[in-house]
Amino acid sequence: MTTTATTIGADRAVGPVDTRTGAAFAPAALAVTARTLRKFVRTPNLIILGTIQSATFLLLFRYVFGGAISIAGLPYVNFLVPGFITTGVLFLGMGAAIGMAEDIAAGFFDRLRSLPIPPSSVVCGRAFADTTMIAWGTAVSTAIGFAVGFRVETGVAAALAAFACCVLFGFAFLWLFMTMGLTAGSPQAAQGMTMIVFPLAFVSSAYVPVRTMPGWLQAFAAHQPLTYMVDTVRILTLGHPAAVVVGHSLAYELTGSLLWCAALVAAFAPTAVARFKRG
Repeated sequence: MTTTATTIGADRAVGPVDTRTGAAFAPAALAVTARTLRKFVRTPNLIILGTIQSATFLLLFRYVFGGAISIAGLPYVNFLVPGFITTGVLFLGMGAAIGMAEDIAAGFFDRLRSLPIPPSSVVCGRAFADTTMIAWGTAVSTAIGFAVGFRVETGVAAALAAFACCVLFGFAFLWLFMTMGLTAGSPQAAQGMTMIVFPLAFVSSAYVPVRTMPGWLQAFAAHQPLTYMVDTVRILTLGHPAAVVVGHSLAYELTGSLLWCAALVAAFAPTAVARFKRG
């Protein structure tokens, strides 16, 4: 068995790393995660601006559009906030595509490919770091939601389950965003590719009930991944009144959400790793 002192970029030495693939995965992934998190911490303006932007949009939906939208059986603020928080994880995840493209442009990944570590550890490390930021951003959005009048009706355990579902959903979509970043060619192109989030966000049950949309649009809106997760979070946090508005049970929505998450990871995790290997 041989070992080697492996350095991840110029940020951190990993120390002796077993060159066998399985043994090298954990320390390499953790090193990439730590390096990415330090990068976030060193640019606090991104976190602050993201928080301000999230608060601004929630206030607009709550107080500008909320007065014109009525949901039978639920105050609009309770209908809105679960949808806003769930769509928020996608907007937070968009940064992963841009970050991957920036690391390619800076030559960071070229250095990592020369090291005796599994390529999957690099991509997973980035995913773990961005998932941490998604969890932080979701917590901030939740706090803002409570500040504008949202209230959980089902208890702490169900609320924590809803929070976990949002983070899982963000983790699943990260693989799509990272694949975009690895194929885009530049940070600007990566940012443009992530604009697919906007149709998903608005053609869903996040802000209005699907049944209010034209019939030809309802089929897509009702079965796309965001709608399943939004409705899962609504039922978990609001209980039976939300299930009545949604029109399905928690089991139905949760099953759809988990299947979509599994499909996204199965489709794009291998694609991202393969694209990283090719360079």
